[in-house]
Amino acid sequence: MMLLEANALKLYVKDRLLIDVDRLEIHKKDCIGLVGKNGSGKTSLLNVLGGKEIPEKGKVTTVVTCELLPQLSRTDTTKSGGEVTQDHIVEALAKDPEILFADEPTTNLDTDHIEWLEKKLMTWQGAFVIVSHDRAFLDALCTTIWEIHEGSVRIYKGNYSAYAKQKEVELHEEKVAYEKYIREKKQLEEAMRLKEKKADRATKTTNKVSKSEAKITGAKPYFAKKQKKLQQTAKAMETRLAKLQKVEKIKEVPSIKMNLPNEETFKGRIILRVNDVPGIIGQRVLWRTATFHVRGGDKLAIIGANGSGKTTLIKKIVEEEEGITVSPSMKTGYFSQNLTILASDKTILENVSCTSKQNETFIRTVLARLSFFREDVYKPIEVLSGGERVKVALAKLFLSDINTLLLDEPTNFLDTEAVEALESLLKEYEGSVIFVSHDRRFIESVATRILAIKNKEIELFEGTFDQYSQYEPQENRNVEEDKQLLLETKISEVLSRLSIDPSEELELEFQKLLEKKRNSTNT
Repeated sequence: MMLLEANALKLYVKDRLLIDVDRLEIHKKDCIGLVGKNGSGKTSLLNVLGGKEIPEKGKVTTVVTCELLPQLSRTDTTKSGGEVTQDHIVEALAKDPEILFADEPTTNLDTDHIEWLEKKLMTWQGAFVIVSHDRAFLDALCTTIWEIHEGSVRIYKGNYSAYAKQKEVELHEEKVAYEKYIREKKQLEEAMRLKEKKADRATKTTNKVSKSEAKITGAKPYFAKKQKKLQQTAKAMETRLAKLQKVEKIKEVPSIKMNLPNEETFKGRIILRVNDVPGIIGQRVLWRTATFHVRGGDKLAIIGANGSGKTTLIKKIVEEEEGITVSPSMKTGYFSQNLTILASDKTILENVSCTSKQNETFIRTVLARLSFFREDVYKPIEVLSGGERVKVALAKLFLSDINTLLLDEPTNFLDTEAVEALESLLKEYEGSVIFVSHDRRFIESVATRILAIKNKEIELFEGTFDQYSQYEPQENRNVEEDKQLLLETKISEVLSRLSIDPSEELELEFQKLLEKKRNSTNT
């Protein structure tokens, strides 16, 4: 049963045609994910389909009740962004619409609440169209993906992972088509060049004609005729070359390799120590005490519910509060959502270059990875969308003279393509990354260690997010035995590193561990 029909839609931003769609349909129980680059028109299309805006051209027809859940910002200072979002979601679903349009509903939600929303929508009987950059969320819920690409809407069956695989096949086919085009073009150009060369020689060369033939036909008319034929063949090839359908080259993703400051005293060494640091705001205890360390090259994800203290912990590290020791070799850059590091009157390239020691070619390479190509880099910040500004801020930080990135919710407001590009950059980055995120796929892709804030306690897990999610502690194991085993493991690890690369710092750590072992044995 068809619930909504849109025909001949044309959506504009000022004089620019944003979206041009012949026909879209939503049927009963459709579960649709709407994806596309920042600024491609996802929100505009959602507003038109949801009845909030009227299209400049075209018509939307619906015979059922619709509810539009817009992007939400925190306006109630007594509640977290996640609590505000959750209230709006509950209110929208309580109206029991037959079609729900939701614009980035997971943005302010922590992992537990994202999973709560997934379960709600899995059992919900209505149709929905959801804009989201959360690929795990789209995978769990969607059976169709609408992709906005260069003004058109392409429809793919399956969830986000199925869509991604189909895109890979398309990319491969485009690459094959381009290679075929270049091959045919080269062959035609070479054949045409040879024919033209033969035509040029035709009037000059007479020694191949016999004297008797020359007497009968005359040398010049013979070669003129031959030249004309060769020229006609060359002209036909030129026509074929002109008619050869041009295929654009697929944009290659250049690899990133850059020198980090203090590499020789940074990689693999302890660069940050947090020792018995409590998380207290006023009378509220976020966590009792935290003790952990970070090595150069670690990718540490900080996870936890909204309000658990993730951002507080990041800020304590940035401000180097009491109990936090930072190595002189550690040079940090901090990303937060307020984007104060950008100058709105300067261009993308100017903003990134002013804090980078990298050359312009390398800067452009990184910007290209984030889909800022060629002349794009000369756009002033003030004309960019929110998602584009986030990408510029991340590029500026990434290319600064630092070796440790502190990132607070870096994927908020990024489209899925930008999130995947950021993932790729951070995986290639040889510095340390300490980041807060609720994006499960992003955490799984980037993090090598997990720091979880739960029940006012901080738990450090050595491994990926997937391993952490599947980890089940053995309740019947003796806690003291676990501590002793962990201590022995640490001692062995430090001893091994001391034998390879001895240093005063490692020796001090080794002596402390031995002292701790002696104390635990005596008690």
